[in-house]
Amino acid sequence: MAIFGARKFLSRTFSTLSPEPLRVCIVGSGPAGFYTAEKMLKTHQGSQVDIIDRLPTPYGLVRSGVAPDHPETKNVINQFSRVAQNGRCSFLGNITLGSSVSLAELRELYHVVVLAYGAESDRVLGIPGEDLQGVHSAREFVWWYNGHPDGANLDPDLKSTDTAVILGQGNVAFDVARILLQPTSELATTDIASHALTALEQSSIRKVYLIGRRGPVQAACTAKELREVLGIRDLYIHIKEADLKITPADEDFFGVGGWGCCILGLWLSNERFLESYGNKGYVSAVHLEKTALKGVGPGKQIAMGTGQFEDLACGIVLKSIGYKSVPVDGLPFDNQKGVVPNIKGRVLSDNSGDPTLLENGLYVCGWLKRGPTGIIGTNLYCADETVASVSEDLEQGVLASTTSLPKPGRGGLLQILDDRNIRVVPFSAWEKIDEEEKRLGSLINKPREKLTKWDDLLKAATE
Repeated sequence: MAIFGARKFLSRTFSTLSPEPLRVCIVGSGPAGFYTAEKMLKTHQGSQVDIIDRLPTPYGLVRSGVAPDHPETKNVINQFSRVAQNGRCSFLGNITLGSSVSLAELRELYHVVVLAYGAESDRVLGIPGEDLQGVHSAREFVWWYNGHPDGANLDPDLKSTDTAVILGQGNVAFDVARILLQPTSELATTDIASHALTALEQSSIRKVYLIGRRGPVQAACTAKELREVLGIRDLYIHIKEADLKITPADEDFFGVGGWGCCILGLWLSNERFLESYGNKGYVSAVHLEKTALKGVGPGKQIAMGTGQFEDLACGIVLKSIGYKSVPVDGLPFDNQKGVVPNIKGRVLSDNSGDPTLLENGLYVCGWLKRGPTGIIGTNLYCADETVASVSEDLEQGVLASTTSLPKPGRGGLLQILDDRNIRVVPFSAWEKIDEEEKRLGSLINKPREKLTKWDDLLKAATE
């Protein structure tokens, strides 16, 4: 195994800790993971916290999900960096749960394991034509323009059509619309991936349809996202007046929801994707059904088809219908909800909801705990709840004490990874990547030029 900066790193590992600290492993280095680490370090002064991630880069969706023209949202990285530099904390990148190390092994190595690896897959519509060329998930597109190493090869065709359809009415959908329509001169000074900037500069996309099944009251985006689309220079916004009508039932919704936003195509449900006659295997249109809301209880309405249909021609479709978490071996998982069954972050053995069937020492936080909802700050409260559960379990003796059951923790993990020749990227190696990206960015008036290939990231970590 190559551990970049290994001698200094291993020296810190074994020389600065109390004889038997509470050993905690957090899987996932996004907001949920870092907020959990920060809270653990503050709450349990003798704890040793290791944050592992499958990527060689930390920060999760702050790096690969936040839009490049939202640099202020990324300032939370400064806070997370201070956590990683704490003497009782370490970041270990390039470690994949399930292949580099199993969940069962982590549970043997650590007193507490917190899973916070988020949602790296997508919900599917399950309708005809979903596998046509030109139909992508919004997550893939976001990873592509944000320089995620698993998204660099997406290569969406933005030249062959002037029309894109985005299915969804949440913040991600509006981010994607804004990136497609915003003048590239404004994106050129952000940290957008260079391959994406080049493609957008050559893009023929001039019309973007945002399609939502419901109306303006139920839209999931924030006012901020809507304002930013409305503020794009030289952009014409069209919304049918009839689509903006609010019913008495909608007024009731304000009590449980809040004002959402107006989108371009309301009250439409996608029934199938249509294949091009002249370009086999490629999408040419979406087949839509007009919808209306039907009350199914106090303050709850669902969109139902009306039997009225229309086709909307397009050359690219981006599905912004929700992210989805994926399970790993040995982890109880609710496939229907896409979450790990839990009570206040304590992982349950099955989906029955029985609070007595607990997986001792195993916890969950973030999207894996509650589903892909909320903003970055939501994870702070989520982490507080999970750490409170850990503290409660320690106080009540549910978790074995560190004196009665010593655990090898980081040393044991590094030994396993060494035996398997896994290249570990500690935080000091990430700082080399960070420096190189900033250096490259300074040459072209960007805050950073992201390295988007696995080999380039690992090479920068060694230099």
